[in-house]
Amino acid sequence: MIASRVLNLWHLTSMDAPTVAVVWSLGFAWVGGVRLPAWVPALLALTVWAVYVADRVLDARAGLRSPDNNILRERHFFHWRYRRILLPLAGAAACAVVWLILNFMPVVARERNSMLAAAALVYFMRVHAGQRPAPVLPRIFSKELLVGLLFTCGCALPALARAPIWPVMAPVGLFAVLAWLNCRAIDAWEGGGASAPLDPFSIAASAGAIGVAGLAIAGVLLMWQPRAAAMIAAGAASALLLALLDGLRGRLAAVTLRAMADLVLLTPAVIAVVGWVRR
Repeated sequence: MIASRVLNLWHLTSMDAPTVAVVWSLGFAWVGGVRLPAWVPALLALTVWAVYVADRVLDARAGLRSPDNNILRERHFFHWRYRRILLPLAGAAACAVVWLILNFMPVVARERNSMLAAAALVYFMRVHAGQRPAPVLPRIFSKELLVGLLFTCGCALPALARAPIWPVMAPVGLFAVLAWLNCRAIDAWEGGGASAPLDPFSIAASAGAIGVAGLAIAGVLLMWQPRAAAMIAAGAASALLLALLDGLRGRLAAVTLRAMADLVLLTPAVIAVVGWVRR
């Protein structure tokens, strides 16, 4: 099917993560009642895409050099196959990021964002130097949690710097949990896990609990913070869709399942569509 091929290509070209980042970043800004300048989502998308391309090419190189220690997926083979195209494009994206920062980002924002950039760079270098973080409590302080927190901070900072903090914090907190769950689900599916639906820590159980809790929180906030409630409800829908994907994982091709894991995170885009229709 054409739709399936487009979906898979969206994932294989690393366009999935930038799309998710931009959608949620704009959603956070909408909750806070602010409009982000056009350069902000452009900067976010270019940064995330360049990082993901570099990450997947480096993973592919490591996997091809040490196949016994690294498991490669279709996205890694795709990036390695087209590295002579993707790497120059990622370099151009990185140059564009620097240009946007120097020409549009205020000095105060540069100082604030530099801390996040430094944390992300340290993590990136440790991972690709073969020094993957070894958490003390694997179930809590896992690699998936660290990635989810870094990704969430990058998406939330533009809105938090411009909007009142309290209305935005609840959606940001839910997205952090979703980002963690997304990474955990992908890791479990690609590792052959998540096969015990009655396990209280299974993907389906975790996603279902997050979805139900999110809907309950959205109901409580509806009268006081309708925009925050809408974003939380969208996040709850994403969690429930992840639970559904966990149940369907055996019927989907691996690359399609991986792409859909990010596709279900685009539920906040429905809010924008509804808002446009109601105009």
